[in-house]
Amino acid sequence: MSSQVAPSAQVIEHVSSLIGFDTVSRNSNLALIEWAANRLESAGAQVRFDYNESRSKANLLATFGQGPGGVVLSGHTDVVPVDGQAWSGDPFQAQIRDGRLFGRGACDMKGFIGVAMAQAQSLGSMRLREPVHLALSYDEEVGCLGIPGLIEEMRKAGIQPSGCIVGEPTSMRVVAAHKGGRIYRCRVKGCAAHSSLTPHGLNAIEYAANLVSHIQHLADEEANSGKRIEGFDVPFSTISTNTISGGNGMNIIPAHCEFSFEYRYLPGVDPDGFISNLRRFAFEQVLPRMKARHGDAAIEFECLGSIPALDDEESQELKKMAMALLGESAAQRVAYGTEASFFQEAGVPSIVCGPGSITVAHKADEYVSLEQLAACESFLGKVIQSLAA
Repeated sequence: MSSQVAPSAQVIEHVSSLIGFDTVSRNSNLALIEWAANRLESAGAQVRFDYNESRSKANLLATFGQGPGGVVLSGHTDVVPVDGQAWSGDPFQAQIRDGRLFGRGACDMKGFIGVAMAQAQSLGSMRLREPVHLALSYDEEVGCLGIPGLIEEMRKAGIQPSGCIVGEPTSMRVVAAHKGGRIYRCRVKGCAAHSSLTPHGLNAIEYAANLVSHIQHLADEEANSGKRIEGFDVPFSTISTNTISGGNGMNIIPAHCEFSFEYRYLPGVDPDGFISNLRRFAFEQVLPRMKARHGDAAIEFECLGSIPALDDEESQELKKMAMALLGESAAQRVAYGTEASFFQEAGVPSIVCGPGSITVAHKADEYVSLEQLAACESFLGKVIQSLAA
């Protein structure tokens, strides 16, 4: 870590201003995006916008320099709610105490965005051999909904960077691999009847339980004999049923049951294999038994969210460069997902590295240390300098 114990005044200003925008995912982020665009454009960047369908939110892509290659510095602008949390001050008013900068999003991830934006003036006056792109996305916290549009905007503009650094809070450690994730919902339709006439109904909960039991069987198979990669907290792919609801009376055979389940898979694992297995079991073994008793019986699966895995084999050069700049001897592997894997899927080698600790993200009195902001400022400055002509 840098010996500098505090970041520049420009970093403090930018991070504090970003925290001042209430960009909880349920709200618009346009005020922040317009503020950032004005700052970056006035420093010499070419800015591009990508809006959601209702034009209530936007991604921002700001480019310094021209030509192929270069690096993307990427962060999401949305933050999680503060509802029900006991903050010691206004969560949308940055405060500095005891060497820490407090505020919602301070580490996840307006700290990194503020550090990146503070580089704008030097970027605007620098002769760059390869371009530097700042990418700000929306709705990462609710399923990485905005990043696909931003990457499509890059593709349409013919931008193909050589690497991407996503500034999620890693305590300024290099993360080069993370699991992918898929969330599904399953709806099971049976037939209602009075519980005294059980054979006249079709119990949706009981048949849903068959599916949940099979999900547990598949999870056990992954744990016992599936692919393993050391370095992850849990070195195998995991599957879990996380919510379930059904029925509307103590004496009524339930006609409906709904449950959700999640698959967290290792890099190199085909995510379609798991759901294909479950669908075969559902439609070849469970549903025929249901329809034999009630013709309108049904089972439906819906994918609610999907995050690709980040594979460290895809970003060796970028990983080695970042580790050298930070004095790290090894990169990390983590279970949570980030937007870095979306860039990698689009052909851009990517890593995750940013100030702040994941352990304080989303909590009351979220903070980032001034020392880590300074380390990030030093790190990004060296990355940018490597692209100077």
